[in-house]
Amino acid sequence: MRASRLLSLLLILQTRGRMTARELADELEVSVRTIYRDVESLHAAGVPLYGDAGHAGGYQLLDGYRTKLTGLTTDEAEALFLTGLPGAAAELGLGSVVAAARLKLTAALPRALRERAGRIQDCFHLDAPGWYSDGEHAPHLTAAASAAWDRRRVRVRYCRWQAPQEVTRVLDPYGMVLKGGRWYLVAACEASIRTYRVSQIRDLEVLDEPFEPPEGFDLARYWGAYLADFDRRRHTGKAEVLLSPTIVRTLPDLLDSAVVRAVDHTGTMTGTGWLHAVVPIESEARAVSDFLRLGAEIEVLGPASLRELMRETVASLARAYRTPQFGGERRAGAEPSPR
Repeated sequence: MRASRLLSLLLILQTRGRMTARELADELEVSVRTIYRDVESLHAAGVPLYGDAGHAGGYQLLDGYRTKLTGLTTDEAEALFLTGLPGAAAELGLGSVVAAARLKLTAALPRALRERAGRIQDCFHLDAPGWYSDGEHAPHLTAAASAAWDRRRVRVRYCRWQAPQEVTRVLDPYGMVLKGGRWYLVAACEASIRTYRVSQIRDLEVLDEPFEPPEGFDLARYWGAYLADFDRRRHTGKAEVLLSPTIVRTLPDLLDSAVVRAVDHTGTMTGTGWLHAVVPIESEARAVSDFLRLGAEIEVLGPASLRELMRETVASLARAYRTPQFGGERRAGAEPSPR
C-alpha cells in the first residue's frame, strides 16, 4: 500500500509540477505528516525531489526528471475502458483503480499531449443518470459485475413485476449495461438470454460454477436488439391526436422518443394550425397519464375508448378542483358542497 502511495506521489509531482504538502495530502487522502515521511523516503531512494518553504513553496521534482515506473497493473489497464465513466466505475468498486490508471497514463504522455488530455477532462463530463433522477441504489451491483467478469454462475432472489413477484433463479451473467442511470444484468436463464434490473435483485450468491457465453455473443449487439424488441412489444396500440404548435416544439422533453418520431413521420398540419398525428401507445391507461402532461395542448381523437377515458379523467380533475379550498373538504372526509 505504501509503495503504491509513493509511486502515486511521484507521478502527481511529475504531471502537475510544484505542490504543497497539504495539496498532496488532500490528493492522496492521507495526513500531512505522512507526506513528510514519504518525501523523506523518496529522498533516501535517490529521487531528485526538493522543497521550498514559504507561501509560494512546495515540493517539486528536478527539471527533466521522469520516472520509468509508469507500467499499468492488469486491473488498471482493464479499468481504462471505464475512464470516461467515473461515476459508473465508482459504482462498480473501481473508482480508485481508474484514478490510478489515469494518473499513470497521464504521466507517460509528453507535456503537449498531457496538456491536451487535461483540456479534454476540463471540457467534457459524462453524467449517466437522466434528469430528475440520482440513479438507483443497487446493493448487489459489485457482486453481479464481479461474477460476470469472472464467468461464475449466480443464484439470485429477484423481485419482478408479474406474479409470482419474487422468484429464485440461477443465472449465467454475460454482462452489465448502464442505461439512463440504471444498471441491468444480461444473463442466461433456462437456455434463454434475459435482462434483469440490478436494483431488483434482493439476494445474490456467487456459485463455484464456471460458465462460458455462447461463441460470438456480443453484448452491445444484443442490447440494441433488445431495445428494438422492447419498443415493439410495449407499443400495443395507436392513438390519433391533435397537437398545438407550441407543444410540438417541446415534445422531446415530455414524451417517449417513439412518440416524437411518430409525430415527425405522420404529422400533418390542419386548417387551425394544429398538427394531426398518429402515435404509438403502451396501453390506454398509460396513454392518459402521458397525455395529461401536455394539458390543454393535446386533444385525443381516437380510439373512442381512449377519448372517453381522457374525458372521464379530466372531468374527475375538474370536480376535484371546483372548490377554492385546498383539499380541506376531501381531507376531512366530507363531500364538496355544490357551487
